[in-house]
Amino acid sequence: MAKRQRDETELERLDRNLNELFASLRVALPGVQVLFAFLLVLPFQSGFPKVTAFQEKVYFATLICVALASFLLIAPTARHRLRFRSGDRKYVVFSSSRLAIAGLVFLGLGLVGALMLVSDFLFGTATMIVTGSLAAVALGWLWFVSPLLRGLPEQNR
Repeated sequence: MAKRQRDETELERLDRNLNELFASLRVALPGVQVLFAFLLVLPFQSGFPKVTAFQEKVYFATLICVALASFLLIAPTARHRLRFRSGDRKYVVFSSSRLAIAGLVFLGLGLVGALMLVSDFLFGTATMIVTGSLAAVALGWLWFVSPLLRGLPEQNR
């Protein structure tokens, strides 16, 4: 079956793509902010000094991943603000899309790390391995593998 083409100019398509990108970022960013806030206050909790050296390393790696996710997922907004009157919409759309995908990768790593940290702290190594593995597989499948199995999008959709 042939794909229906939209009746829009390249600029209209780029505007639509940018609006769709920003709509998806509005969904992801609150989750990143909550997770980042949790990770920032965690070391100041009374039970945190009881963590093992391994948990400390998982915590720090998770904190860095979530910070990078924040940087990458907020970058499209800054990029748009700085370039929106330049007529360089194509650059903004395509580079922002790549930044958002990279941000999702780091968000996924941060989510897995947070689950590993909490499950190891509460239940031990075996539960942490199972929880982290299941989370990584589920997230990888739902966010990346399954959509990519449908094929890569056409460049000018």
